[in-house]
Parts: sequence; structure tokens; C-alpha cells
Amino acid sequence: MIEDLVQGRVAVHNAELDDFVLLRSDGSPTYMLAVVVDDHDMGVTHIIRGDDHLNNAFRQFAIIRAMGWPEPEYAHVPLIHGPDGAKLSKRHGALGVDAYRDELGILPEALVNYLLRLGWGHGDREEFTLEEAIKVFDLDGVGKSPSRFDLKKLLNLNGHYIREADNARLAALVAERIGPKADIDTLVAAMPVLKTRARDMNELADGAAFLFKARPLALTEEAQALLDSDARSLLAQISALLAGEKDWTTPVLEASLKAMAEERGLGLGKLAQPLRAALTGQTTSPGIFDVLVLLGKEESLARIGAQAVPSDQDAEL
Repeated sequence: MIEDLVQGRVAVHNAELDDFVLLRSDGSPTYMLAVVVDDHDMGVTHIIRGDDHLNNAFRQFAIIRAMGWPEPEYAHVPLIHGPDGAKLSKRHGALGVDAYRDELGILPEALVNYLLRLGWGHGDREEFTLEEAIKVFDLDGVGKSPSRFDLKKLLNLNGHYIREADNARLAALVAERIGPKADIDTLVAAMPVLKTRARDMNELADGAAFLFKARPLALTEEAQALLDSDARSLLAQISALLAGEKDWTTPVLEASLKAMAEERGLGLGKLAQPLRAALTGQTTSPGIFDVLVLLGKEESLARIGAQAVPSDQDAEL
């Protein structure tokens, strides 16, 4: 019988334990013997491991008691399972720790927090810094049932940590992903806008990439499709309007473009969609007024002008 610190009291009849090998034919010890001797010699008092080793504990106890050694405390924690309920393995796409950072763009504190909460709880609280976790973690909070690794939940938690992260730190991490053309000061200024939309560092870097695109801007197929002749004519009118703005701020730009849309009986989206395509080369971006401010007046007008084609009516005006 074992009084397991996670599983509780677990009992197995001796008749259920088969004979097990302690020494190989060459005299070398098997795992079952070596681990017991090593734990004793190291003075291990608590053995915390996956519950797939629970059956081994009864065999190891037999050796410990036969030697008259102090019995350690055991805690067999549940395993982490994949989305299908099977033990998490390579077939689920299980990755090394570095891959979560480098390939998936997960912040270290988000990964630590997520793994901490898999199978352990402390009241209703979901978020812990490492320092807080060290203070409050105990085995009493570990559940008996396996948890399922959910990448979507990890990304959602990661998005929270990105929004809470220092802008200068995020800017440095994004610059590594964008490359030499990235300007740290520009990224720091853009972070309050960019980080509200990102769930991982890859999304954050993709969202910031438009700031450093060279002209002529490469457009995605979707962005190109938005810029038909009517849209290009509208861009020429927008360019003429914005060229006269001396106060290049979000409230002023928003007021001007909204007034223009109302005057022409258009929804604001009819202006924002071709503007976004011209300014970023994409169909998704931060708010269009934020994009204008982040790019600045000179760069914004240059990008709009590169895609604008005045109509005959515009030319007469």
C-alpha cells in the first residue's frame, strides 16, 4: 500500500506483482534496482513523477523495505494528453521548448503559466508569475485526472501576456523576426497599437512588417483585387484631402475621412479598404487611422499616391 500525495491511498495485492529482474546476465543492474539505490544514496525524500510509473512504485517499495531503508514520499502526477485524449506524443506534433518560442512565437512566461495550470489549480486564479507560482505551488492542488494540451488556449494566454509585456521588449523580439530593416524606435511607438491584435510573436511581426516595406509596395492578391479603377480614383481624392492636413493625428484624420465618406454617401469602409491596401499591401492591419499616424504623412501620401489614378472628373476638378 502506498499513501500517494496525489493519488491518495493505493493498494496492490502481492500476488499481482510478478517477479522482476534486478541484474542482467552481465551483472549490470536494471532500472528497477538502479533507481532505488540512486535515490537512497542521493538522500531523495520525495519522488514526483508521472502516474505511468505508479506500478513501479510497488516493486521499488519491496526493494526499499528489504534493505531496511527509509521510505520516500511518492507523488504520481497525471500525464498530459493530446486533443484526442491519448498520451501527448510526437504524433500530436509535440515540440521541444525552443520550438514554442522560435516557431510558434510563445513568450516564456505564457508557456510556464500554461504548463503550470495543466493539472494544477489554486482557487479560481488563472495567471501566475514564476515568483508567485513558487510561493503558492503545492501538491494538494494537483488533480488526479490527465489534462489535455490545447494550443488554442495557450495562444489565447500568450496574447494576454503580449498585451501586458513591455513595449521595448516586444519591439526587440519583433525586430529579430523582421530583420535588419526593422527600426526599434518605430516598433516601440507602434507596439501599443500592434500588440492588441496579436496572439503570438509571429502575428505581431507580420502586423508590424508594413512599417518597413519599400516602395513600390508589393500587394497581396486580395489587396490588388480591392484596387479597381473606382478605388484608385477614390485614393486620388483621399490623397488630395489628406495632403492639406497639417495636424497628422488620429482624431483629425478620422474626422476628415468620416466627413468625406458622409459627403459622398459612402460607408467609412469604402474608404478604409482601398486605403489599407495602398498603405500596407494587405487587407488586414491595425485601424486605418493608426496606420496613417504610424507611417507618418510623407510616407502615407507616397504610398497612397503610388496606387491612386485620378479620373477624368478628378482631373477637371
